[in-house]
Amino acid sequence: MIDSHCHLDFPDFDNDLDSVIAASLAQGVKRFMLPGTEVSRWHRQYSVAQRYPEVDLALGLHPYFLHLQPNDAFEQLQRQFEAVQPSVLAVGEIGLDATVKMPAREQEHWLERQLLLAKDCGLPVILHHRKTQDRLLSIIRKTGFDQGGVVHAFSGSEQVANAFIEKGFLLGIGGTITYARAAKTRHTISRLALQHLLLETDAPDMPMCGRQGQRNSPEFLSQVVSSLSQLSGVEEQEIIRQTTDNYCRLFRVLR
Repeated sequence: MIDSHCHLDFPDFDNDLDSVIAASLAQGVKRFMLPGTEVSRWHRQYSVAQRYPEVDLALGLHPYFLHLQPNDAFEQLQRQFEAVQPSVLAVGEIGLDATVKMPAREQEHWLERQLLLAKDCGLPVILHHRKTQDRLLSIIRKTGFDQGGVVHAFSGSEQVANAFIEKGFLLGIGGTITYARAAKTRHTISRLALQHLLLETDAPDMPMCGRQGQRNSPEFLSQVVSSLSQLSGVEEQEIIRQTTDNYCRLFRVLR
């Protein structure tokens, strides 16, 4: 298994990261993608990746934290990609969030710049969305972005899913599908081919069903696999094989 979206650089893991990584590896998680969120945390991401060879990185400016960034944040991001760090495989986590205070136009400006940076670098992106899927698709079309990526924590309709897939995106599937109450998302996911999906936890957030109120961790990724198997009727080992292939293809990682 590969956890395509987890924030092991967050303070939640500072005291026991070694044991979290060890437990996750013991549960069959082979790789971890750590998306970037803000300038001040990039150094911690690099530190984690240097310590654990199983960790891949993306760097980006998350819409939730944009109001906290320095004036030269985008220029700093550009310099990170000019340095060509081998562990940095994507631009992200970037996107739009209708629940934050920053005006939509400002968020869109930041998103467009980061999409164009990814396009110039020939890299995929990791997209964040919250009540903004249609606008995200519109901006992807506007910028001509064509490097693909992953839509983190996908929870839209089958129509929206296919619109992202047509643009070369995979869909990140996490703890949401472990909840029976997430009927619409579960129905959508059940109708999608495995070749379009990635597994993720979003640890330390988005806990699995039965673990509400607890810190999420990559070691629980098998619960997503189990739920996906029940929804799709596909054996768990085939889900692991296909989603691993999807990850390696998107991020150009050798198996």
